[in-house]
Amino acid sequence: MRYENILRAKFIDRPNRFIANIEIEGRNEVCHVKNTGRCKELLLPGAELFVQEFDSLSRRTKYDLISVFKGDRLINMDSQVPNKVFAEWARDKGFFKDIRILKPEQKYKNSRFDFYMEDGIKKIFVEVKGVTLEENGVAMFPDAPTERGLKHLNELASCIDDGYESYVVFIIQMKDVLHFTPNAKTDRIFAETLSKVRDKGVKILALDCEVTPDSITGINLVDINL
Repeated sequence: MRYENILRAKFIDRPNRFIANIEIEGRNEVCHVKNTGRCKELLLPGAELFVQEFDSLSRRTKYDLISVFKGDRLINMDSQVPNKVFAEWARDKGFFKDIRILKPEQKYKNSRFDFYMEDGIKKIFVEVKGVTLEENGVAMFPDAPTERGLKHLNELASCIDDGYESYVVFIIQMKDVLHFTPNAKTDRIFAETLSKVRDKGVKILALDCEVTPDSITGINLVDINL
């Protein structure tokens, strides 16, 4: 996944979930934040950012916040990109051997999953979660309690009863992490449910990414500690 029109900026503050005040080229601007998570450990005053510039009169803001430095680590914050990263990785990296169908946003009973796949004779539902939280080299999800995420886990488990395979894929929007673990300190029920659905047969993947100012690419599967 590649971005165009990327510029360097500095974070000032975040008045609400959707916008941030930034400094860019010596002036203050308002920037759209493409991530409604808390991200408090990332969006610190003076943090170095990369933003995407748009020239459109229909937009309320001229910029989208794409990535931020946490120390020397560049972390992509775009919550819209993990599905694109997964789709590219699934098609190109060979983990799935014989993809015949890869459809986004597929409904199943009362659920809607990020992808429906057919890999050879396997019929698969996939739910993708973006990960931006990192502590001491460990990637974690979620960064806030998530009823929606919990619902997705239980729905993935129910697919297995009807003969489907199911995956939850955590796209770690950074490189060089030690492993992935659910953030039980923030959402104990999500962490416990992740273990339960794995025991039922839901497959869990965690994929790190090479992140540059203007791109993000899924690279390696990382270890998962539940």
